[in-house]
Amino acid sequence: MNKNELISSIASETGLTKADSAKALDAFLSSVSYALKKGDEIRLVGFGTFSVAQRSATTARNPRTGATIKIPARKQAKFKAGKALQNSVNNKK
Repeated sequence: MNKNELISSIASETGLTKADSAKALDAFLSSVSYALKKGDEIRLVGFGTFSVAQRSATTARNPRTGATIKIPARKQAKFKAGKALQNSVNNKK
């Protein structure tokens, strides 16, 4: 499902127009991005948790040339599915 299909699905589920659904989705995405940039964690009970993890610097090898590459430390967005979402995906009640 891509963004346009998600907007259409939201519109059909809620009765909102596609334009209003697009605004709602964009607002959700920007709110999540802003909170993660601040280092906050977002918990949606039953759905999952968005968080930020710190990855340390590491070295890797270019498989083509064999040269060593340094990968800098960085932050990474993570999502952990909640129990209700996991059960839904696995067809459990």
